[in-house]
Amino acid sequence: MDAIKGNMFAILNGYKQFIIPVYQRIYSWEREQCQRLWQDIVAMQKENKVGHFVGSIVNIAEQAMPTGVQKFMIIDGQQRMTTLTLLLIALRDYADEHQEDQTINAPMITSMCLKNDFQSGYDRYKMLLTEADRDALINLIEKKPTPNEKPSRIIENYNFFVEKVASEELKPAAIYESIGKLQIVNITLDRQVDDPQAIFESLNSTGMDLSESDLIRNYILMGLDNDEQIYVYENIWRPTELLFDYERQSALMDRFFRDYLTMKLGRIPKVNHVYEEFKQYHLNCEFGSVRDLCQDIYTFAKYYTDMCFCRSSEPALKACYSEIQALRSEVVYPFLLRVHHDQEKGLITLDELIEIIRMCINYVLRRAVCNIPTNSMNKTFATLKNFIKTGDYLNSIKAAFVLMESYKEFPTDEKFVATLTTRDVYNMRIRNYILGKLENFQNKAPITIENYTIEHIMPQNLNLSPEWISDLGHDWREVQKTYLHTLGNLTLTAYNSEMSDSSFTDKLNMEGGFKQSALRINSYVVLQDTWNAKKIQERAKELGTKALQIWSYPSITDEGIAPYKKKTEVAKSEYTLDSYEHLNSYTRMLFEKLDLRIINLSPDVHKEFKKLYVAYKLDTNFVDVVIQKERLRLSVNMPFGDVIDPKGICKDVSELGRWGNGDVELFLDSLSQLDDVMSIIDQSYHVQAD
Repeated sequence: MDAIKGNMFAILNGYKQFIIPVYQRIYSWEREQCQRLWQDIVAMQKENKVGHFVGSIVNIAEQAMPTGVQKFMIIDGQQRMTTLTLLLIALRDYADEHQEDQTINAPMITSMCLKNDFQSGYDRYKMLLTEADRDALINLIEKKPTPNEKPSRIIENYNFFVEKVASEELKPAAIYESIGKLQIVNITLDRQVDDPQAIFESLNSTGMDLSESDLIRNYILMGLDNDEQIYVYENIWRPTELLFDYERQSALMDRFFRDYLTMKLGRIPKVNHVYEEFKQYHLNCEFGSVRDLCQDIYTFAKYYTDMCFCRSSEPALKACYSEIQALRSEVVYPFLLRVHHDQEKGLITLDELIEIIRMCINYVLRRAVCNIPTNSMNKTFATLKNFIKTGDYLNSIKAAFVLMESYKEFPTDEKFVATLTTRDVYNMRIRNYILGKLENFQNKAPITIENYTIEHIMPQNLNLSPEWISDLGHDWREVQKTYLHTLGNLTLTAYNSEMSDSSFTDKLNMEGGFKQSALRINSYVVLQDTWNAKKIQERAKELGTKALQIWSYPSITDEGIAPYKKKTEVAKSEYTLDSYEHLNSYTRMLFEKLDLRIINLSPDVHKEFKKLYVAYKLDTNFVDVVIQKERLRLSVNMPFGDVIDPKGICKDVSELGRWGNGDVELFLDSLSQLDDVMSIIDQSYHVQAD
C-alpha cells in the first residue's frame, strides 16, 4: 500500500486513467453534496485558507506500461473524483465561452485534467465511468449534445456547477486555485499484498456510504477475474439493475434483496444486515458459480419489478399488481416470488397464479378491514411457502390460509361483513380502493376512481337542516354519530361541492345528482325517497354481499382440507406436559415458572407439545425446552456467535445432535437462574419478532 497526500491536479497529471470498475455503483451524488463541496471551496477562498481535506481515493494500479496510459481501478472515492471532474469541465467551458478572461486556461484544464493527449479510444479519457454514466461524461468532455432520454446525475450536477461558475460568487481563477488547495490522500494498493475486498468493506463498514445492494454488487463482481467480471456485469447484472426505476433503484434493490433472501431462507433478514446475510447465503447456496447465482437473481428481480411497476401483458395479472400497490401490501412479495417461479416452471397455470395472488390480496384486505394488527404478516408470508405441496399446489395454499388461527387468522365471511358494514370506512387509508372495487366489480367499462370524490349521503355537518332531522328521526344525533362514516352512507360523486349539506331530495334531483349518476354504487340510493338509519343499513348489507364476492374466502372442500387439518389436530392433541417421563414436582415447578415468562413475551407466542420437547414459536421455534430429571435443557434458535451472554451460560452445539432447534444450549437448574435464562430467550424471540 502506498499513500500520498496531494491534490486533484497532481493525481490527474500525466498519462493516467482512473477507471470505475463494473461492480461499483453508478454516480449518485445529489445537488446537496455538490452544494456542500462548493461551499467548502467558497469558504476556503474567502477565509484565505491554505487547504481543505476532502477525503481519500483508494485505487489499484492495474498495469504499468513504459509507454501509454497508467490505469488505476478506483475502489473508493469515485463520487468526489467524478464531482471534481464535473466542476473542472464547467470551469473549462466557461473559459472557452469567455476568452476575454485570460486568468483561466481552458486547453490546460483539458490536457492536464480531462484527456490524455495523443491517445485513442477510451484511453483518451482520464476518468472512465461505469457503462451507465460513461457516455454522459465523455459527451461533456467532448462538448457533444447529450440525449435527454433519461435523468442523469452527471448532467444535473454539471449544470449545477455551470450555474455556480457563471454566478461569479468566486472568480474563475479563484475556483481553479481552490481546486488545487483541496487535499486528497491517494492510496494505491498492491494486488499481491493487499486484499481489496477486505479494504473496501473496512472503508464502508459504517454503512453510511453504500447501500446494501451496492455492497452486494461489489462482493459479487469484485471476486471474479476480469473477463468473467465483464461478462457477468454486462450480460446479467446490468440488465438486472435496469429492471429497477432509476430514481428508486438503490432503495428498491435493497428491498428486493431482503425479500429475495426471505424467500430463499424462510426468515426475514434485518434491514441493515442484508449484505452480511447475502454473503452467508452465497457460501451455502445451491449454485455452482457466481454466474448461475446472478442469473437466479435476475430471474427473481424480473418477477419483483413486474409486481412493483405493474408490468404484465396479462390484464388480470396487471390488475392484481395494481391492487397490491393500492393496498401497499408489499409484505406478500417474498411468497409471491416463489409462486411466480413455480408458475414459470409449469407447476401451476397462469389462472392458478392469479387465484393465489387474489387470495393474498383478500387476506390482507380482510385483515385491514377487521383491524387486525399487521406486525405478524411479514413472518406469515415469509414462511407460507413451507406449506406448499407441489402435488396439491392450490389446495395446500388454501388450506394454509383457512387453518390460520388467532393473530394470523383469515377473517371469515361473517366477521368480515360485520366489520365492513359497521366500522368507520371513511377514515381508512384504503377507502378509495374499497369504494373503487365495489363500483368496478364486473364492470366492463370501469371508472377511474381518481376522477371522483367521496360523498357522505347523510352530511357531516353537526348542524343538520330541518329536512335531514325529519328524515333521520328524533334520535338523529345518535344516527349521525353511529352511521356517518360507515360504508352504507358513503358513495362517489363528481359533484361533492355542489351537493354539500343539501337535503336528500336535492341530492337526488339536482344537476349531477344521484338520479343522473351512472355509477353502480348509487343504484340503491336512486331508488329511495328518504334517507335514514334503516336505509343506510340496507345499503351496507347490499354492498357487504358484493364485497364477499370481490374479496372472497378461500374455497376448499372438507375433503380437500382434511389431510392438512388432520396433521394440525394431531400436533395439538397428541402430547401434553404430563407426557414427558422425567416430569416431577421440581421440574414441573421450573417449567411452569419458565413457561409463564415465555408466554408473557407476547400474545403472538405459541406453545406446542412435541414428542420429546416443548416448542415456543412465532412463525418458527425460538426456544425449545427438554424436561430432564433435575433440570430443564433449552435449545435457543439463533447463531451462537450472535448471542450476548455475559454470564457465559450458553454452549455452542451447532456441531452436535440434540433434540430441539438451534445452535445454542443452556440449562435451568433453579429459579435463581430464571432472569439470566430469560435474557437469552428474549434475544432469540426478538430475532424473529423484529
